[in-house]
Amino acid sequence: MSDVPDLGPLPQRITVDAEQVRRLIVDQFPHLADLPIEPVADGGWDNWTFHLGPEMLVRLPSAAEYALAVDKEHQWLPVLAARLPLPIPAPVAKGKPDVGYPHPWSIYRWIDGEPASVDRIADPVRFATDLAEFLAALQGVDAAGGPQPGVHNWFRGGTLRTYDTTVECALTDLDGHVDAELAREIWARALDARWDGADRWLHGDVAQGNLLLADGRLAAVIDFGTCGVGDPACDLAIAWTLLTADGREAFRTRLSVDAATWARGRGWALWKTLATCSSTVDDPEDADEYANAQRVLGEIFAEYTGGAVPTPRP
Repeated sequence: MSDVPDLGPLPQRITVDAEQVRRLIVDQFPHLADLPIEPVADGGWDNWTFHLGPEMLVRLPSAAEYALAVDKEHQWLPVLAARLPLPIPAPVAKGKPDVGYPHPWSIYRWIDGEPASVDRIADPVRFATDLAEFLAALQGVDAAGGPQPGVHNWFRGGTLRTYDTTVECALTDLDGHVDAELAREIWARALDARWDGADRWLHGDVAQGNLLLADGRLAAVIDFGTCGVGDPACDLAIAWTLLTADGREAFRTRLSVDAATWARGRGWALWKTLATCSSTVDDPEDADEYANAQRVLGEIFAEYTGGAVPTPRP
């Protein structure tokens, strides 16, 4: 029997609107009932997110699998926050399921900032170093008793083999659009790269939407729904998906990443990028997202081969 985890079926998401949130607040936190409630622009996929007045937000998991992170966040975020150099989400209260909404949910402090993007980062190398400092501090927190990889974080911190079928299906879908031979070589190298087995804390989704900027500098890290302990290589994917080549070098140097961990991190970036390419390749409305994924794939290929960024295939 295989010891590779099974991701199971896709989560069955539900929708939530502001009126549902208002009813939950009125019933469970009446002292907050007078605060305005507005959807957060680009509030994410795993949770429906709403402003609750100017200083708080409400996060409601969009599926049962995502709701598994609620108790974890309330238990561990205060522990992590005390040991990290940048702000992270601070839980204010935990809501209960209701007849109109079936999952536990949360109220958090609002953190100001704008999502990171290449054009918003003032100094790419400094940004990369600041992010590495944050991840070094996170990995330095005592991992004893921390949440092991599981459905609560889609097995972040576990083996890359969990996503082997996803990668192969994506490459089949992308036949003629990407260099499948090179992608399979990089993926195989990542699968073969051994982890030392020492549990470390990981964020699990270090992506540009979860990195907030103030005046072009890294100011906060949000959305710890996929956090846990295990192999932190998944947090290295950002080195290819957002950082410049110089930033990537500074990032790796600050974290003192060995060759095997770097190969696994590259594998996480490859899986994420191929999945995005596959899901956007045939939809004209996703042309910008597809083009960006092809750009990232070029970065992965070029860094691996040590050459110039290749021109993406049409």
